[in-house]
Amino acid sequence: MASATFENQNNTSDKCSIKDGKTTEDEIDLPKDFEPGASSGAVLLSTGSFEEESVSDENFHDYHHRKSSCISEIEKRVSDVELNDSLNEEPTPDERGKGKDEVETKSEASLPLTEELEEDECGELNDPSWKYKKNHIFILSEAGKPIYSRHGSEDHLATLMGVIQALVSFVQSSGDMIRSIHAGDRKFVFLHRMPLILVAVSSSKASVPQLLGNLTYVYNQIVSVLTMSNLNKIFEKRSNFDLRRLLGGSEKFLDRLADMLDNDPSFLLSAVNCLSLDNSIREVIGQTLAQYCGKIKSIVFAILLVENQLVTLVRMKKYFLHPADLHILMNLVSSSESFKSVETWLPICLPKFDSDESNKACLLLLSVDQNKFFELKECRNKIVERLRKYHCLEAIYKSVNSRGYSISQVGITEVRHFLYKSRSAAQFTMPGMEAPYVTSEDWTHLFGLYQYLHHRMCKSSRPLKMLYYSGERETMVGWHMQGFELYAAFEPLVTKTDATNAMKKIVHWIKKEEDKLFIMNAPAI
Repeated sequence: MASATFENQNNTSDKCSIKDGKTTEDEIDLPKDFEPGASSGAVLLSTGSFEEESVSDENFHDYHHRKSSCISEIEKRVSDVELNDSLNEEPTPDERGKGKDEVETKSEASLPLTEELEEDECGELNDPSWKYKKNHIFILSEAGKPIYSRHGSEDHLATLMGVIQALVSFVQSSGDMIRSIHAGDRKFVFLHRMPLILVAVSSSKASVPQLLGNLTYVYNQIVSVLTMSNLNKIFEKRSNFDLRRLLGGSEKFLDRLADMLDNDPSFLLSAVNCLSLDNSIREVIGQTLAQYCGKIKSIVFAILLVENQLVTLVRMKKYFLHPADLHILMNLVSSSESFKSVETWLPICLPKFDSDESNKACLLLLSVDQNKFFELKECRNKIVERLRKYHCLEAIYKSVNSRGYSISQVGITEVRHFLYKSRSAAQFTMPGMEAPYVTSEDWTHLFGLYQYLHHRMCKSSRPLKMLYYSGERETMVGWHMQGFELYAAFEPLVTKTDATNAMKKIVHWIKKEEDKLFIMNAPAI
């Protein structure tokens, strides 16, 4: 399908010099397949660059159905093993949709196009506090029905949503698909996933592919609540359906996700951040999860998280979790107060694992059987008891309170901060924030430079192995090898030679500490 991109301006002024070029194996003095953090057995599905993920996302489900199984296959395996279970214990479609049906009984919010509403809308569109927000996200149906706005009330933006829908339809009628519009320092990025239209408006340093990836995450968040099949069925019956009726209460997940997309490297790198932890402690935790979860045949994944960091993961044989699905789970946990106080039984769809069915989660014990709540609760109690016995929880809390490791522990004076991703493991690590990056504004500045560096190096038209970027406040260096990606911030006067040597030191330090920084093996159940 042809695509159309509209641009007013593509270049912005920047007081910096940029040097880039390819490096040889002699210059970097590392084996080609050298990859600190590479696990002996697969833990998560490996991912490519952010831009490769964005481009290939539409074709992912074809690959997915070839390489991994769906929920229905797992359910069949479970029923084959549990010969005493009757066939009618499978949850019926009516039972699966019970929660959604209850939501549907609520009266549909009316959107009368009154003069008062039009005045409110004009006022909001012209409000500087709304107009000059750095990042906006809009979601609407193909019929132009407002669904979500990150800032402001979507009720007051009905006309704006209508303009977006008209623009998308106009370009589509000529056989093209609108991708992006550039106006000054603002980028308007469109993602059309029938039956939804998602738009990101940003004046940040995020590139068009990065913003497109962000919109894909937002779309996946909606799919995790409704499932793709339900979403399509709803709009096949009523093209002007108000989806907010079914998403009631889910706005907090979208709001939290949008905030994380602005400053969390996990999404930029398509990888998961692991809690820095002694390997012996991590092994005890993994063995404990495997020991008790292995007795429940319907458990697909058992995951232990703390503050959006992965402690360990146990999986059913042959099945792997995509980092994007784990990000959805992390967002779910961090956005919901109920997970912090009580055991919770919640249906959720993992778009990369199976976009049409629902996993059932109890404290991140993911099962395909909705009747296992009390059995999983007992399993959870046994796991906690064993972890306390071996002081594993103390070790986790100690690591969390220490905020991981500091850049001073790495022992390379020129380096201020870095991001390292193991490509095959789909995991990344970074030190805690310290001077000169101590405020949220400092991190926003640094993260914008990481975004810029990442985009330049992953650009499909000209991928780079090494990039040296000299700015006013710091020098940034990016380095891509077959097995890893490394991005680092240096003091502004560092030479290219010193920076290159420091990058090699970082990699060797990570190799030495990889057992603490990464999950090297995930037990299978």
